[in-house]
Amino acid sequence: MNIISFIKLIVMIYGNKKPDVEKIQRMGLLAVKIGQVHALRIDFLSEETCIELSRLYRANIPIKSEAVLKDIDRTRFSWIDEAPLASASVGQVYRARLITGEDVVIKVIKADFKKMFEKDVAAVKRFFKFVIFFYPKLARVFDPIGILEHIEDYTLRELNLLNEIEGHEILKAIYEKNKDTYDLSSLKFPKIYRELSSENVMVSEYIPGKTFDEILDSEMKYTDLLLLFKIHGFFMFNIGTFHGDIHPGNLMLCDKKIYFVDTGAIGYVSRRLSSGLLNFFDALSVYDYDLCGQRLNEMAEKGIAGERFERFKRKFNVLYSDFKGKSVKEVSLTKKMMETIKLGVNSGMGFEKGMFSIIKSLMFLDGMVLRCNPDAVLLEDMRQFLSEFRMAGKG
Repeated sequence: MNIISFIKLIVMIYGNKKPDVEKIQRMGLLAVKIGQVHALRIDFLSEETCIELSRLYRANIPIKSEAVLKDIDRTRFSWIDEAPLASASVGQVYRARLITGEDVVIKVIKADFKKMFEKDVAAVKRFFKFVIFFYPKLARVFDPIGILEHIEDYTLRELNLLNEIEGHEILKAIYEKNKDTYDLSSLKFPKIYRELSSENVMVSEYIPGKTFDEILDSEMKYTDLLLLFKIHGFFMFNIGTFHGDIHPGNLMLCDKKIYFVDTGAIGYVSRRLSSGLLNFFDALSVYDYDLCGQRLNEMAEKGIAGERFERFKRKFNVLYSDFKGKSVKEVSLTKKMMETIKLGVNSGMGFEKGMFSIIKSLMFLDGMVLRCNPDAVLLEDMRQFLSEFRMAGKG
């Protein structure tokens, strides 16, 4: 992607017309990742644009199987389906059966993506540095280089499947350590065949379920979706280590169990941020806006005081004046959170970079609720779990 292509991408995303998802895919992996991030930005893009961009999580141009599967050691398999089960932005997945009889899936990274991606990232970084030199406020309010580095970090991790295996083991170890003190019974992890896996190939257990993305608009029960918050929230708020890319294509439901897949991106936040966000949402769930402002200031790396803080609180109360008791289709939690962080930053607060990982997770949850049960008052439904997180933290 050169600068001209990048500008065309931005015009396509921010323009009045519906984004052309197929054209974005042809621009390369960085364009797809930028489009995916913007699919979450309901705070300043239209709902129609975000819905269209969200197709980039599941609509990807497949590569011919003979090119993808050419390096697979077929002596370990009795059967491989030549038609891909799924095609993601960085890899393709195929059903197969081991010679020992187990049904598995083979995930294969698409060739030559890494060098092209790194070249594109470097070009766009140079462009942003040039723009920021003349307009430094952009770095403080929007932090484009920080967001780009976040995209670069988790994408490069995705391009090495050993990172997905490592992330799987990290999350599973947390599960094993805490399953007897906190109810994680609805969470499962597919078996990974490490001896058959490498940087470019991963073999794992076949799960005969469906992704959340496949069922959110029809079969998904809201109670099952709330279970996801109960599980993922524990990792975020109590541990500070969590699945860093928990979009609906990376979650599966099978026999009423939730499976975490595509665990290459792991989110990490400080204890101050994770517990601070728990305190913030605890106050928000009972609409105590003055306390919310105090909690947000407490979790900031750089806080504010005096008249500056009082002005922030007044603006915060105005921002949330239409929030109480509203459903997700009436007022977006995602939009409010992005506007809240922006208000905090413009008021003088500074937050650690891990903030975006948690906000990103909350965006995914909010978006899934909007598809599954748009009449839900999400913050009020979250209250029971916020109390459980707090009790677990005392254990």
